[in-house]
Amino acid sequence: MSSLSRTLPVLVLVVLAGCSAGQADGDLLQRVTSAGVLRVAQTQANPPWNFLEAGKPVGYDVDVARELAKRLGIGKVEFVASNFQSFIPGVQAGRFDAVIAGQTITAERGKQVDFSRPYQVNGISIFVAGTSTVAGVGDLTGKKVAVTAGTTQAEFAKKTIPNADIKTYENATLGLTEVGRGRADAALVSRFQGAFLAEKNGLPVKPAGPLLESEVNGISFAKGSDTFKQAVDKALGEMISDGTLSKISRKWLGGLDMATELGRI
Repeated sequence: MSSLSRTLPVLVLVVLAGCSAGQADGDLLQRVTSAGVLRVAQTQANPPWNFLEAGKPVGYDVDVARELAKRLGIGKVEFVASNFQSFIPGVQAGRFDAVIAGQTITAERGKQVDFSRPYQVNGISIFVAGTSTVAGVGDLTGKKVAVTAGTTQAEFAKKTIPNADIKTYENATLGLTEVGRGRADAALVSRFQGAFLAEKNGLPVKPAGPLLESEVNGISFAKGSDTFKQAVDKALGEMISDGTLSKISRKWLGGLDMATELGRI
């Protein structure tokens, strides 16, 4: 075998490796625009952000996803039911193209997926039964605290509340219901979501004390999707500047202008 023949397989491997490394950048945008479908993961149980109404996805995140797809030139959004624990593995495995579900941007998550610019802000509140005397996080030591699995609220409870008996649920409605029934002392839920769910479901719960922590949320997708990120960030910027995001948020968040909230971070 000639030295050239021996070298060729190595050259082929190097070229293929180089192609694989460079394919992430641009491939996601090209693939979704060519397919005409954007697959978006949501819990579908997280009102007012995303939930089912008459069997159809609705909410702030849903409207943002549809508007984003429109601006990217994608004709259809396919909503995929998932949960916070499965969002990152699902993105990495290609089960969906993006997560638009109030996912908080954190350094740890940023090692595993890429995030868009922020598209919403949120805050953790303590929700308690109407007769509770809990007034802040200091009153939760050793208490039964309900959280949603895989959320930053769950991490906050584990790190911040000494000796808490943390009860984990699939969604915030279940956690708040447990509080209302007296089976948990408090639930950590986003302020907007908790108030919405309490009113919608007639739950005897209320927010207690100040916001515990503010959260900045982004759209997540596979790492290395640089061209997709640029397109998404551009579209979100236009939605903020032309008033579209304000219109969507006022519709779902009790008149709140999310563009104004984003301007404060």
